[in-house]
Parts: sequence; structure tokens; C-alpha cells
Amino acid sequence: MANIKSETTGQKRIDTIATDIKKLVSGISNGKPANVTEENMDKFLKNIKEAFNAWNNPVKEKDGKLRMSVLGKPPRQLWYDRFSPKKTKDYDASLNIKFLYGHILEHLLLYLAELTGHKIGDQQKKVEIDNIKGHIDATVDGEVCDVKSASSFSFKKFKTGELVNDDPLIKTLQDTLKSKTPPDRCYQLSETKGGNKSLPIGCQFCAHKWECYKDANGGKGLRVFKYSNKFVYLAEVNRQPNVEEITKNFSEELKTYGKR
Repeated sequence: MANIKSETTGQKRIDTIATDIKKLVSGISNGKPANVTEENMDKFLKNIKEAFNAWNNPVKEKDGKLRMSVLGKPPRQLWYDRFSPKKTKDYDASLNIKFLYGHILEHLLLYLAELTGHKIGDQQKKVEIDNIKGHIDATVDGEVCDVKSASSFSFKKFKTGELVNDDPLIKTLQDTLKSKTPPDRCYQLSETKGGNKSLPIGCQFCAHKWECYKDANGGKGLRVFKYSNKFVYLAEVNRQPNVEEITKNFSEELKTYGKR
């Protein structure tokens, strides 16, 4: 994606970016428009267009290949990507839409930051580290930034400093992908109030959860229950939940990764 570089001048600091954007939006709400020009608007819209086209025409790469965009994945997930790639299913559509949201929000945030006077540069610049190629999202006020839209839970590791121990090293990942057996599971199971054990959020959206937990529930595989606002995947049922079980809706997965 060869995005146009949107660069400004000024002495802003990156640690004020959230406050500055809030002030900008507040001003717009009170009748004080932002300094939108034909030029910066055209750059923003062109970046959105290129982001959409890249999403609409994804480059197919070999599963398991290390690249910058996958370095945040847990080692076990990357191992399955390489040795047990999955075809995209209809129910993955919502996840793909989230990726599109992320692309659009990335450019929107950078554009708003630019309008507040922050210096935006090097958008989608190509980089290479240890023979692994990728792109950076941008630099903001001289700092390399990765723009993400995620839940507060996902950002917790940055706030608490857990990122240092949570993210695998490149060398470790390279060794993992040479092994013929998968590494340990990525996360510990969560325990529900009823004493059951459910998949943690990091596993719920993983394409490999059925294979990864094929030994769950005595070898029967994962069981799925429909709560008012979400599906809960149980790896160990000690007490039958008082909600509808919809495991049968995943018969194709259980046919391969579970005994029914």
C-alpha cells in the first residue's frame, strides 16, 4: 500500500495526541471547524481509497511465514498457521470487517492528529529487521507508531508493562516454526462462576481453537453456549449452563476435531 505521506510542521509532543484530538473534536462541536484544506483532505481520502483496495485485494502469502504484521501473534497460533492452515469460513466475515474498520480508523486518527498540528510522516514505509519485511504505520512527532483499534483489555499490556514478557522474540518464533510439535498453549483457561472453564478472549477469535482444544471435554471437543451478548466456548463443563447450547451449529469443526 503506497500511501501518500502526510507531513506537517510544528513542535507537538506525541504524549498530547489524545488530548489534542479531543480538543479538536470539541471545537468542531462548538462551531469551530478544523483547518481542513483541499490538499490535506485529498491525501486523507486517497489513503482511505488505497487501504480499501488493499483490503479488497489481499496478497496471499504462505501461512506461517514470518512478517512484521504477525509478530504480535502467540507462538502456538503461528505454528498452526504454518502446519495446519484453515480456509476462511462464512462466520469469519465479521472479523474481516473489523480489519477494514482498523485500516480506516488508522488513517482517520492520523489525519485528525495532523489537523491538530502533530507531524505525521513515513506512512506505510517499508522496513526490514532480521530478514523479516514489513511496513510501519507512520511516525508521529518523530516516534514510530503502530495504530491499533482494540479493547481496553488489549491495551492493558502496554499500560502495565506486561508487553516485555508477553511478546515473543523473533529468534524464538523462528525456532518454533522449525519444530514439528506445537508449543504450549497461548493462554490459561478462564474459570466461570459456575466452575466451568472457558476459552480466554485471546483464543475465542482464533481460527485454530477447534484443533488446539480437540482434547477438551474428555475428547469431545469444545462446547459452545449462547449467552445474551456473546458465545462462550467451554473446554471443561462441570455444571451445565442455564442457556442454549449451540455446539451443533459447529458440526463441521467437531466432525474433524471432536467426538460426537
